[in-house]
Amino acid sequence: MHIKYPFKDAPHLFLIVATTRPETMLGDVAVAVNPRDDRYKDMIGETLTLPIVGRELPVIADEFVDPSFGTGAVKVTPAHDPNDFEMGKRHNLTPVVIMQENGVMNEYAGDYEGMDRFECRDALVEELKLKKFIEMVTPHQHSVGHCYRCHCVIEPYLSEQWFIRMRPLADAAIKASQKKSVIFFPERWEKVYLSWLENVRDWCISRQIWWGHRIPAWYCQDCGEVTVANDTPVKCSKCSGTTLKQDEDVLDTWFSSALWPFSTMGWPAETPELEYYYPTSTLVTDRGIIYFWVARMVMMGLEIMNHVPFTNVYIHGTILDEQGRKMSKSLGNGIDPLLMIDQYGADALRFSIIVLTTEGQDIKLAESRFEMGRNFTNKLWNAARFILMNLEEEHPQEINPKTTDYQFEDTWILSRLTTTVKACTLYLEQFKFNDAAMKIYDFMWHSFCDWYLEIIKTRLHNPVNQKDKKVAQTVLAKVFHQMLHILHPFVPFITEELWHHLKSTVIRNRIDIHENMHSKSIMGSFWPKVDKRYEDPSAEEIMTILQDIIRAIRNIRSKMNIRDKQKLNTVISLSEDIEYDLSGHAELIKRMANIDHLEIGINLAKPANAACEVLGKIQAFVPLTGIIDPGTEKERQIKHLKQLEDHLMVVRGKLENKNFAARAPAHVVAMEQNREKDLLEQITKIKLILNDLG
Repeated sequence: MHIKYPFKDAPHLFLIVATTRPETMLGDVAVAVNPRDDRYKDMIGETLTLPIVGRELPVIADEFVDPSFGTGAVKVTPAHDPNDFEMGKRHNLTPVVIMQENGVMNEYAGDYEGMDRFECRDALVEELKLKKFIEMVTPHQHSVGHCYRCHCVIEPYLSEQWFIRMRPLADAAIKASQKKSVIFFPERWEKVYLSWLENVRDWCISRQIWWGHRIPAWYCQDCGEVTVANDTPVKCSKCSGTTLKQDEDVLDTWFSSALWPFSTMGWPAETPELEYYYPTSTLVTDRGIIYFWVARMVMMGLEIMNHVPFTNVYIHGTILDEQGRKMSKSLGNGIDPLLMIDQYGADALRFSIIVLTTEGQDIKLAESRFEMGRNFTNKLWNAARFILMNLEEEHPQEINPKTTDYQFEDTWILSRLTTTVKACTLYLEQFKFNDAAMKIYDFMWHSFCDWYLEIIKTRLHNPVNQKDKKVAQTVLAKVFHQMLHILHPFVPFITEELWHHLKSTVIRNRIDIHENMHSKSIMGSFWPKVDKRYEDPSAEEIMTILQDIIRAIRNIRSKMNIRDKQKLNTVISLSEDIEYDLSGHAELIKRMANIDHLEIGINLAKPANAACEVLGKIQAFVPLTGIIDPGTEKERQIKHLKQLEDHLMVVRGKLENKNFAARAPAHVVAMEQNREKDLLEQITKIKLILNDLG
């Protein structure tokens, strides 16, 4: 709505002011324009007359005014607009409050006194039209604050409130962050914390609600003196009057919450609880309350307790639905965790969410995502059944194996366990829960279940070599015991149950795993320490090569549709520059790949009519005579050759690009060059195979 404000000395001339809240014009004390707006430069300092009311209004210049919005001239109503209030302070304008707290117009509204604000709006617009003060009315869409409970329009309103001066408190909190007394995980959230503190404004801490800590201020009804005290005063500190009334406002919820770390421990009394629990180590919270709560707890802790309330602040993500929306009752898109626990299990729910939570990122969650956690806990439970069954003995013997008795797979799994414990410990210290969970998942599922348990089955069922069987049982129990410990924070219920079963089995069958088994609960045990005696990088590297070879032979079976029970003959050809001797692991390869005859050597010739898998500097040949049609293998190798040639074309495209060679880091260029060399070697070998196939 565009309203004409006449000039005092020239009533026939007007300054047009645009507004969306015409009823508040009754509280106008000035009209503002931008000092750089050429349209109004000559009008600055002039006096206008407020329509209907007749109040004199100065024309002021302020940078806040946007010349492109509306007419470029705005009414200034400090008592009913926060921006106008700040402008009024800059220009020493006296606010005029035209409403009561209930939204009804007061005596300063003139003839409109007693009307509701919206009734006043309609009546005032009609009077402005009647007296020809309205220039034009245009539709305008804008955002207006509404109460989330009653949905009424929120009215900006000038009133006396209690404030805290924030700058000294904020500076102390900033310094705590700079000194790393408060550390955020992930680190990026520190910027949000510091940004709010650096731009903080004084905090209004009084609220007009029923529940909360009441403001400790008393007003003398005789002289008007305000007394602020810890305890209810008996008389006025100024006139000694006894007619005192406490402020009806309560403290802002976040003010009370800011005191939580010490107020819940008996403060201000020096209680044992306060001494023990303050300060604590870690706060886990949502990013939405970094400045509502986290920053305020730090400020209050430093101000009142002279120490930060916590050192680490872990900011977790928000769980959203599949479409990326927040879960809410109104949308009906929530997932009931109790139902998910009934369907999948508490540990499955817990583990799934941890795995999905990456560095504090939000999670788009669907019920199906809990299947991963269920499958994991099922795998753990089934592995435990196999382990406990194979640790039982009819007549347990006292055999204490030494590390020199360990087989290669024992050395490897203990090294993998040590590597996993080390990585998991580091991830947990860095609050990278997702990485820790995935590291444990990979170890339990792939290294321990898929490989180690399969490898030692023959040793566990060996009735002849009882000592080797005991070695396998001891290593198996030791690894499983420590695995339960590192899994316990993620799946506490199943690990507690399995730990008790393992404890009784180990004691009953006299298996000495050199671990303290006297605790009543796994929670009372110590977190596994990194035992450097078991670190063996070479064993892990060799095992990786062996796994690749075994997978390659299994892939040949799969691609050629060869039955798993079909015994195969295999030739493993190594390049001259390979660093490891694999001949000592022939039995392991034969057992895991179901091989009858195995030959391992340097640059061995490819047998006639043989399938081949190229593994970098290693080739695995499986003669197919009498097993499959060689034509099928030829087609497979041609397809593989095409894939390698396409990849080589991409790599060479990069290397031949002058911009890539000039701008890319040296190690990136070198990596692409090595990739080109490896691809050429593989292509050459496949062409030789195809040549042999005719």
